[in-house]
Amino acid sequence: MNAKRLVISGRVQGVGYRAWMIDKAAALGLSGWVRNRADGAVEALIAGDVAAVEEMSRLCRRGPRMARVVSIEEDLAEAPEEPGFRIVP
Repeated sequence: MNAKRLVISGRVQGVGYRAWMIDKAAALGLSGWVRNRADGAVEALIAGDVAAVEEMSRLCRRGPRMARVVSIEEDLAEAPEEPGFRIVP
């Protein structure tokens, strides 16, 4: 299993980014979580097969219709212990 931690910056809060990620992650069969950060970014942990993780990373560069992604920091990460993809505080 491949896992990445993403920090997505730009206009990504208040535009449905987290809900959009849940839909896309479910469609790709990914596990992990997504949350808003105090600095205005969105942080996510995505885990699954290599192709699905790479596709999600690619999709996040555009995001939902109202988002404007400026940058994404990507780091390798440990896979989550819990299955499924959810919003966390």
